Amino acid sequence: MEKRKLIIIGSGPASYTAAIYAARANLQPCIYEGFYAGPPGGQLMTTTDVENYPGFPEGIMGPELMDLFRKQAEKFGTTFITEDVTNVELHQYPFKIESSSGTVEAEALIIATGATAKRLQVPGCNDGEFWQKGVTACAVCDGAAPLFRDKPLFVFGGGDTAVEEAIFLTKFGSKVYIVHRRGELRASKIMAKRAQTHPKIEIIWNHVLTKVEGDNVVRSLTLQEVGSGKETQHEAAGVFFAIGHEPNTGFLKGQLEVESNGYIKVVKGTSRTNIEGVFAAGDVQDHVYRQAVTAAGSGCMAALDAERWLSEKEHAHA
Repeated sequence: MEKRKLIIIGSGPASYTAAIYAARANLQPCIYEGFYAGPPGGQLMTTTDVENYPGFPEGIMGPELMDLFRKQAEKFGTTFITEDVTNVELHQYPFKIESSSGTVEAEALIIATGATAKRLQVPGCNDGEFWQKGVTACAVCDGAAPLFRDKPLFVFGGGDTAVEEAIFLTKFGSKVYIVHRRGELRASKIMAKRAQTHPKIEIIWNHVLTKVEGDNVVRSLTLQEVGSGKETQHEAAGVFFAIGHEPNTGFLKGQLEVESNGYIKVVKGTSRTNIEGVFAAGDVQDHVYRQAVTAAGSGCMAALDAERWLSEKEHAHA
């Protein structure tokens, strides 16, 4: 069976940054970058303009940024396997990683599989429709885009995230609507009050989204009242889902300790999980910031943590 010093599962800012650091430390990292589970490169592959990543004053397209990350990792000797990991065995050492082409053993493992934004399954919101053409799940990432400026914007959700995103969007949109299916927000009292007293925010209670329409970008949406079923059409340039993210941890089959919301639990200030030699980086362990730059930073941490751990292990057996 093939053995590797370090395997990184996932692709995106965390994974590629971990590979750059690990490759330069001669750990000869191998990345399983996925295939069916989503495009290699992570969530940024479905993002158009990235304007908040340092070093790109003119902005850069998400796929282009990930391509540069990948090339840099490759330049230093990272191996890429464009397959999905189907199973891992973490309770034996070396760890076993299974994919469609077979099983590989790893001395250390970095999990950087990211998270997937939950979106409503509504006509107009899917890939190939208006997803990333006015429909998005990250106001902080996309809210400043020109297509949202001085236009009516709609946020769907009722928690703190929905309110935070709506307040953020008031800097750009002409008016921001929070649409919630219930008659009161789930958000904390202080956040709910901020939303209800903000001059540019209006809350539409007891409504759900049924359709998004437009030409090359979003132009309007249809809301349905929960009780009566009555539908109304509204002019809209932006549809922002704030209904949470799902960490991509299914393949782990419960072998790692996770937080109550399903994100991988790491020792505070590190990338270490509850299993020695297994590290986690990026959005799969970060439900707070979820930005490309923080994911890249945690990828760096994971590579340094893995390098130190492997080095200590070698010295202990020397």
